[in-house]
Amino acid sequence: MPYIIDGHNLIPKIPGLTLEDPDDEDQLVELLIKFCHQQGKQVEVFFDHAPPGGVRARNYGLVLAHFVRQETTADEAIRGRLVRLGKTARNWIVVSSDHEIQTAARAVKAHYMSSEAFSDLLLQPLDGSRKDNGENAKVFMDTKELDDWLQLFSSGEGE
Repeated sequence: MPYIIDGHNLIPKIPGLTLEDPDDEDQLVELLIKFCHQQGKQVEVFFDHAPPGGVRARNYGLVLAHFVRQETTADEAIRGRLVRLGKTARNWIVVSSDHEIQTAARAVKAHYMSSEAFSDLLLQPLDGSRKDNGENAKVFMDTKELDDWLQLFSSGEGE
């Protein structure tokens, strides 16, 4: 599953990175590039406070970095991205410890995980045998979907 990441929410959760560092975004992108290549994942990361006249997005292969202009916020851009994804949002994992972003993810049935949990995943030593299977993501389904699964798995009992 691909990720949508609240970049400035994640940076302070990663040891050695700080929002006060002028290169914090580049350092995070470098970590995400390595993660994506090792895990075979795709990431869209959103950053607030892009300088006027700067690029709005930069593609690093499996990582797409969005630089959100002053007149809006990364949170608003993430919510907009989730809405534009429509039903396919359920195939994405949103990374943020911001409760409003987590609520927006739940509203479109996207998976989500905290920045702390993703930081642990991002920094764990990878030996090629450890792949992210999304186990730290929270999964939500509506009552009808749950009932359908329960019916499917209980239909063969007693045979």
